[in-house]
Amino acid sequence: MLVHPQFDPVAFSIGPLKVHWYGLMYLLAFLQLWWLGKRRLAARPELGMTEKGLDDLLFYGVLGVVLGGRLGQVLFYEPGYYFDHPSEILSVWKGGMSFHGGFLGVLAAVAIWARKHNASWLATTDFIAPLVPLGLAFGRLGNFINGELWGRVADPSLPWTMIFPQAMDEAIPRHPSQLYQALGEGLLLFIILWVYARKERPRGAVSAVFLIGYGMFRFIAEYFREPDHGIFGISTVVSMGQWLSLPMIVAGVIMLAWATRRARV
Repeated sequence: MLVHPQFDPVAFSIGPLKVHWYGLMYLLAFLQLWWLGKRRLAARPELGMTEKGLDDLLFYGVLGVVLGGRLGQVLFYEPGYYFDHPSEILSVWKGGMSFHGGFLGVLAAVAIWARKHNASWLATTDFIAPLVPLGLAFGRLGNFINGELWGRVADPSLPWTMIFPQAMDEAIPRHPSQLYQALGEGLLLFIILWVYARKERPRGAVSAVFLIGYGMFRFIAEYFREPDHGIFGISTVVSMGQWLSLPMIVAGVIMLAWATRRARV
C-alpha cells in the first residue's frame, strides 16, 4: 500500500512570486500542444493550417480552457461553495478546473478563431483534436500532485492502492484515479487519435473519434474516482462526470456516422 507523497504545491518561488506545480502542468500542456501542432503542420500541409494561424489559435485556446474550465468547475461541480466564497473563483492555481467546461470554452474559442480566419470550424477541431489528450494527461498529473480528485475506496491487496491524507477518511486505501485518467484519456487517447489522424479522414471524423474516446475513457474512469456531488448536491449511481460525458459519446457517434455517410455521397 502506498501513501500519497504530499508534494508541496509550490514548485519554486522567485521573491514574492510563487509558481505552483498545477500551473506548470498547464504550461507544459500548452507547450506540447504547440510542439505537436508544428509536427502536424509539417506532416499534413494539405490541412491548410499555417504556423501563424496555429500560434493565434493557441492563444484563443488558452483563453477558452482557462475561462471555460473554471466556470465549468464553479457551475457544474461546486456552485454552493463558490457562491459562499466568490473570491475563490479566481484562485485557479489551487486547482479546480472542469474538463467539460474547458471543452465548451475551447469550442467557443475555435468558433471565434475560425470566423476571424475564414476557416472551417470542423476542419479546425479536426486539426487540434489529436493535440489535446497529452495536455489532459498533464492536467491529471497536476491533480495528483495537488492530492485532489482522489479515487474511490480500493481493495488494499492491490499493490498500487494509495492513502490520500487529504481525504476525510485519511487511512483508507483508494484508487489513484488521477493516474488512471492520465493514462486513459491522456496517453491512450493520444495514441488512438494520432494514428487515426495520420491519414485523410472525412471532415468531422477526427473530432468525432475524440468525443467518443474521451467520453468512454472518462465514463469508465469515474467508476474508480470519488464521485462529485455536482450541481444537484447529491451522489447518484451515475456521477456528474458521467452525466456530462454521455452527451459527448452520443454526439460523437452521430457525428462519425454523418461524416462517413457524407464522404460516400
